[in-house]
Amino acid sequence: MASARDELIGFISREAVHHGDFTLTSGKKASFYIDLRQVSLDHRVAPLIGDVMLEMLAEFEPIDIIGGLTMGADPIASAIMHRGILAGKTYDACVVRKEPKDHGRGRQVEGPDVKGKRVVVVEDTSTTGGSPLAAARALEHAGAEVVAVCVVVDRRTGADQVIEDAGYPYRAAISLDDLGL
Repeated sequence: MASARDELIGFISREAVHHGDFTLTSGKKASFYIDLRQVSLDHRVAPLIGDVMLEMLAEFEPIDIIGGLTMGADPIASAIMHRGILAGKTYDACVVRKEPKDHGRGRQVEGPDVKGKRVVVVEDTSTTGGSPLAAARALEHAGAEVVAVCVVVDRRTGADQVIEDAGYPYRAAISLDDLGL
């Protein structure tokens, strides 16, 4: 029987890797695009993401909350939270907006209060490290202790170094080599 990680790699390879000419959020050009939302929101794949990420998060225990910059992080945090319940974990999840709301309570971090909590920033994939770092800054501004940044797929474009240079441990569950890229 294939491991959750092997199954996840298969789904990503078959259903989320697209070849062509793409411009990434960072503005960088790429000959392939990994659209993890195609699989992270799939009922067959979300549990695999949760299981694989849970295994990686173990080294950062204790963890109170997982989350990151909306959109890429939302399904990842949700998958981890839900699969965590089955593993006896009580992780909450949060959503970090790019900017604070200009109405209501004006919050940038939604969900449970992060003040004084140990938080792991998650992301589907990162090219420059900008999104996870923006999330980490917003979380710290809200009083969280950010203990790591964990992504599903590392694009091998330097995000790891940028994030580690900013003082956060960086981990990726799957590499481009795993995907044959």
